[in-house]
Amino acid sequence: MLDKTYDPAAIEARILARWTEAAAFKAGRPERANAEPYSIAIPPPNVTGSLHMGHALNNTLQDVLCRFERMRGKDVLWQPGTDHAGIATQMVVERQLMERQEPGRHQLGRARFIERIWAWKAESGGTIGNQLRRLGASCDWSRERFTMDEGLSRAVLKVFVDLYNEGLIYKDNRLVNWDPDFQSALSNLEVDDIEHTGSFKWARGQKDKDANPVPFNSAALAKVLDRDPNGHMYYFRYSLSGIAYAPDDPSTFLTVGTTRPETMLGDTAVAVHPDDERYKHVVGKTVTLPLVGRKIPIVADDYADPEKGSGAVKITPAHDFNDYKVYKRHSEIGLINILDAKAQLNENVPEKYRGLDRFVARKQVVADLEAAGLLERIEPTSHAVPHAQRGGAIIEPWLTDQWYVNAAELARRAITVVESGETRFIPENWEKTYFEWMRNIEPWCISRQIWWGHQIPAWYGPDGKVFVALNEAGAAKQAMAHYKKNVALERDPDVLDTWFSSALWPFSTLGWPDQTPEVKRFYPTSVLVTGFDIIFFWVARMLMMGLHFMKEIPFHHVYIHALVRDEKGQKMSKTRGNVMDPLDIIDGIELDRLIQKRVDGLMDKKDAARITRETRKDYPNGIAAYGADALRFTLAAMAAQGRDIKLSIKAVEGNRNFATKLWNATRFAELNGCIGDATFDPKGVKETVNGWIAGEVERTAAAVTAGIKAYKFNEAAGAVYDFTWGTFCDWYLELTKPVLDGDDEAAKAETRAATAWALDQILKLLHPFMPFITEELWGRRDRARAAGDGLLCLSAWPTFEGLADREADAEIGWLIALVSEVRSVRSEMNVPGGAKLPLVLVGAGKAARARAGRYEETIKRLARIETIAFAKTPPKGAAQIVLSDMTAALPLAGIIDMDAERARLEGQIAKERAEIAKVDAKLGNADFVAKAPPEVVEENRERKAAFEATVKKLKAALKRVEVI
Repeated sequence: MLDKTYDPAAIEARILARWTEAAAFKAGRPERANAEPYSIAIPPPNVTGSLHMGHALNNTLQDVLCRFERMRGKDVLWQPGTDHAGIATQMVVERQLMERQEPGRHQLGRARFIERIWAWKAESGGTIGNQLRRLGASCDWSRERFTMDEGLSRAVLKVFVDLYNEGLIYKDNRLVNWDPDFQSALSNLEVDDIEHTGSFKWARGQKDKDANPVPFNSAALAKVLDRDPNGHMYYFRYSLSGIAYAPDDPSTFLTVGTTRPETMLGDTAVAVHPDDERYKHVVGKTVTLPLVGRKIPIVADDYADPEKGSGAVKITPAHDFNDYKVYKRHSEIGLINILDAKAQLNENVPEKYRGLDRFVARKQVVADLEAAGLLERIEPTSHAVPHAQRGGAIIEPWLTDQWYVNAAELARRAITVVESGETRFIPENWEKTYFEWMRNIEPWCISRQIWWGHQIPAWYGPDGKVFVALNEAGAAKQAMAHYKKNVALERDPDVLDTWFSSALWPFSTLGWPDQTPEVKRFYPTSVLVTGFDIIFFWVARMLMMGLHFMKEIPFHHVYIHALVRDEKGQKMSKTRGNVMDPLDIIDGIELDRLIQKRVDGLMDKKDAARITRETRKDYPNGIAAYGADALRFTLAAMAAQGRDIKLSIKAVEGNRNFATKLWNATRFAELNGCIGDATFDPKGVKETVNGWIAGEVERTAAAVTAGIKAYKFNEAAGAVYDFTWGTFCDWYLELTKPVLDGDDEAAKAETRAATAWALDQILKLLHPFMPFITEELWGRRDRARAAGDGLLCLSAWPTFEGLADREADAEIGWLIALVSEVRSVRSEMNVPGGAKLPLVLVGAGKAARARAGRYEETIKRLARIETIAFAKTPPKGAAQIVLSDMTAALPLAGIIDMDAERARLEGQIAKERAEIAKVDAKLGNADFVAKAPPEVVEENRERKAAFEATVKKLKAALKRVEVI
C-alpha cells in the first residue's frame, strides 16, 4: 500500500540506487545491439563547478530527450564528463594553498603544483557529477570522461600537431585580452563587461556662480580615481604640426576623447571620417602628440563617427581592438606597445612615466596635459569595462606573441553545413547569430599563460626555432635533422585554451583518434543542447573540428535554450540576491542559511542588507523541499522555444502539488483494486467512459511524442499535465466512481483494468519529465501487475492507433461541457458553494434527454444540482448557457441579488479597465519602452493581457445578469 503522503526525499535516493544497480542507462545494452543509436554529448561542466539553474535546465532537457528515446527502443548514449577549466581550477587550488598557508604555485614549481591540482580533483572534482545524478540525469556514468584524461589528452596533441603541420596553427604577435594579475591571455567568454560610472566634471573656461574661472582640482580627481579609475571621458587637444597652438583657435588643434588617458602615450594616428567636411583639409597632415612630441598622421577611416564627440578619434593600435583594425587598414601608422605584462608603463614612453602602474599613470597624464593647457574637459560617463571573470582584474588589450588557429579556413565548411541544413539550429533564428560570427571570424588565440591544462607540444631550439611534435622525442628528432647535432630543447610553457579540448568533445570522448566501435556507432551525435552564450565559443568550434578531423558534422541538431530568470524576469546574479540554487529547491533550506548563502562574498554592505530584507520578505519560512521532479517539470513546462523562463517558487510548488495529485490518483486506484490485466485490450472496452479515456490516452501520447520530437518541451509537458490532472484525475476518476461503487461486476472489472492501463500510460508519458516519482509508482504497481515489466525507464513508449471512439468522445464530451459550463456560471455569478441549483434543459432533443437521464446522478454530484427538468423556454430569472444541442438554464432568483451582482461586476470591470489604462500609458510612452529593461516592458505587456482576459470574463458574466 502506498504511503498516504508523497515525500520526494524518501524515494529519490532509493530510485537512484535502483537505476545504478541495474546499469539502466548504459549504452550498448545487448538487447539493443541492432537498435537505432541515439547520442548526446553533455556540455561538460567545469570540474570546479556546482549545480546552478542553467545546468538544471540544460540537463533536464537533455534527460527528457534521452529517456524518451531510450523508451522508444533506441540504443542511447548520453556521454557525461567534466571540463578541466584551466583558469578556474588553477585559481581554486592557488586560493586553497594560500588559505592553508602552504607554499604557493611558484614555490612548488610546475610539476608539484600540477600534482596538487590532480589531488584536488580526486577529492573535490566529482561534486557536479553527483549533483547531476541528484537531478536524475540518465547519463551512462560508466563512460564519464575528463578533458585532461589520458585518452582526451592524446586527441588534443594529435589535433594540435596535425593542424600545425597543415599550416592552420601558427604563432603571431596580436592583441589579446590580457589579465595583468593572472598574467595570461583570456577568451572573451572569460571576460565580463561591467558598467562603471564616474562623478568628476570639469571644463576649461568653466565659471562659478560669481563668474570666476573654476580651477582644475587634480587632488579631487585623484581621490575619485582612487575609488574607481574608470567612468570618465577625457578630452585633449592635439596641436596641428607646423601651426602655433592657440587655445582660442580651433583651427590650430584637434580635440580627441578617451576613457583611458594613459594610452595616448602610445597613439600612432588620429582618425576622421572620410566624409566629414570639417576635417577633409587636414587628412594626410600630422598632429604633435602631447607629452611625447612625436608627430602622428591624420588618416581618413570609417571607424571615426562624425556624430560622436568631436568626430576625431585617437588611434592606439597596441591597446585597443578597434584601433588595431584601423592599423590593419593603415599599416603605415605603426603600433607602439607601452605596457608590460603587469600593466606598468614600459620603455616606449617618456622616462617620467616608466614603471608606473597604468592607473597611476592615468592621473599623471591628465595632470600633465592640464598643466600644458591641453586638457579641454572631463565628463562623467557610464561605460562597460572588461573584467576578468575569475579574479576581477581590469582587462588590458595587449600586444603579445600567442598561438593561433586559422579559424577562417576551418569556418568555411562549418558555415556550409548550416546553410545546407545538415546541421539545424532550433529555434532557427540562432542561425543568423551563428552566421554573423562565423563570416566575421578572427584568428583563434589558443595559448594561455597558466600551468593547468594541455601543455602546448612545441619545443624551441637554441636560436628560437620551433619544433612541434607529439612528444619530446619527436621534437628532438626534428631538431637533429635541422641542426645536424643534438641540442637542448625547451618546451613552450603555455597551455591550450580550455575550449580547444572542448571542441573535440563529441568524438574524443568516444575514443578517437582510435577508430573505436563507439566512434562508429555514436558519431555524429544526434543533438546538442546548449545555451546561446557559447554558440561561437563551443558550438562553432565543435563544428569546425568535427568536420576537419571526422569529415562529418558532430551533431544533426543544435537546440538553443533560453535563460532561467527570476519571477520578475530579471537575470539571476549575486548582487541582485535573486540566485536560486537547484539543490535548495530539491532539498529545501532554512531561512538563515538561505540568507547566508546569498550575502556570502558580497563586498557592499548595502547590497547585503537589502538582500537580507528581501529574502526575509519573500521566503519567511525558507524554502520547502520540493524534490527534483517538481523542479524538472517546472523547467520543462516553461521551456518555450526562444523565450526566457521566469522561475518562481510558486510555480515549483504548483508542480509539487501535481506530483501529489498523481500520487493520490495512484493510491485511489490501488484502494479500488485497479490492477493491471495483461489481457486488457483498450480497443475492446464496452463502457463508454472507458472508450473515451482510451481515445484521450492515444491523443495525449501523440501530442507528447510530437512535442518532444520537435523540441517543444513546454507543449509536451503541457499535454501530459492537462491529461493527468484534468482529463484523468478530475474527470475520468470522478466519472468512474459510480461504476466502481455499482453492482455490475463486468463493468467494474473492465473499469478497474482500464484505470490501471491508463495510469500506466500516464507514468510512461510523464517519466521523461518526472523520472523519480513515476519510477517509484511503476515499481509499486509492478507488484500488482499481471506481468512485471521491470524498470519504467526501460519500458516501451506508448504508441497507439485506432483507440478513438467517436460516440464515446461525443457523449463524455457533452457531459463534461455541461458540468464545466454550470460550474463556470456558479463561479462567475458568485453563487454560494453550498447552494444546490435546479437545472432546466431547454430545447433538448431525444439524444440529450437520454444522456441527461443516464448521467443524472453524476451531473447532480459534480455540478451541485438539485433537480434536472426539461422545458421549451427558459424560466424567468435564469442564467442561460448555450450548448451545441440545447440551452441549459439555471434559475437564480432568490439565490443571488441580481442588482448587487450587476453593480459588483460593473465595478470590477471599471477597476480592471483603469489598470489597463495605466499600463497603456506606460507602453504608449516611447521613452519608457526604449529605456526600461526588456523584462519590465514584457512584464507590463503580460499584465495588460491578464487584465484584458479578466475583463472579457467579467463581461460574459455581466451579460448573463443583464439577460436575467
